[in-house]
Amino acid sequence: MAQLARSRLQLNGKFLAAAPTGVHRVAEELGNALADLIAEGHPAAQGLALEVLAPADGLTRAAAMRMPARLLGPLVHMPWEQLTLPLRHGRGLLLNLCNIGPMLSRNSVTMIHDVQVLLSPESYRPAFRAWYRLVQPIIARRHRLILTVSEYSRQQIVHAGLARSEKVAVIHNGVDHVLTVAAEPAIVARLALTPGRYVVGLANTQVHKNIGVLLRAFADSALAGLTLVLFGSADRAAFEAAGHAVPDNVVFAGRISDGELRALLEVALCLAFPSTTEGFGLPPLEAMLLGCPAIIAPCGALPEVCGEAALRAAADSPPDWAKAIMLLAADDEGRARTVAAGRAHAAAYTWRDAAIVLATRLSQL
Repeated sequence: MAQLARSRLQLNGKFLAAAPTGVHRVAEELGNALADLIAEGHPAAQGLALEVLAPADGLTRAAAMRMPARLLGPLVHMPWEQLTLPLRHGRGLLLNLCNIGPMLSRNSVTMIHDVQVLLSPESYRPAFRAWYRLVQPIIARRHRLILTVSEYSRQQIVHAGLARSEKVAVIHNGVDHVLTVAAEPAIVARLALTPGRYVVGLANTQVHKNIGVLLRAFADSALAGLTLVLFGSADRAAFEAAGHAVPDNVVFAGRISDGELRALLEVALCLAFPSTTEGFGLPPLEAMLLGCPAIIAPCGALPEVCGEAALRAAADSPPDWAKAIMLLAADDEGRARTVAAGRAHAAAYTWRDAAIVLATRLSQL
């Protein structure tokens, strides 16, 4: 602890200049929760100080973080992270929470959420794959500690030869951020949805997200009376361009706010999450905490994270998904039990607990 007390923790704020993603959510929530522990003088964070370092295009969002923010220039985007940040951040311990960090830095701790570029390379553009395959082995070797978000991801990182097991620490994500946002229920009427008669999924064409299995399930006449609502950037044309047939009972919500997503989940029949690999998988836990049952594929970290509180369907079987969805639609009592189990399970995943684990691990460096 004495070593950290003599230097600041400095959060890599490159994510503040980018469009929000699940990984960026983790950086924001975990960083703020760590700042809260420091502010209240929690024993795990005793002696720690934290600031966020931001490029010029991320300074506005940095000001909303619950910690001091410092502009670090020049440059933006990747050149800022790889040149400005390691050369100008000073002597503090650099905390990188978004999969990569500066290769020039040694006094760094970096969270590698997953190794999806290795497990599902077809999900990513060639340039993206090449960049991650270059950077991650270097930072895994040079940085002082590697963090990850599940035991599954830790095993995959070790199996890929990126780092030894003892150099990788697991910090589960929190999910309680969904309770801090007010629901915006107008979206349900705007999309002409009937509460309890629609299923929520991701509008994402990445191969490992496996949304095609849901499209094939909803082509089944057994689900003709239900609607599949996909939220996110991909639209009908994007799915058709990727070779998917899109049934008529699929609605594309587009990019939506956190409040709109909460409103959708709170009155949905369920969330369907058929990913073939995930480093963690926030959406099922978010849904469960809001009282929306989740159906998952038993792949990646999803069984570890969701436990027995989520229903399961085979990743490659549209009939399995149709059957699981119809089971929820036809059995009110069974659905109520699933809702209760999901709420209780998801409530155990808090950002405060994650920050305590992080602060404890950092104090051991």
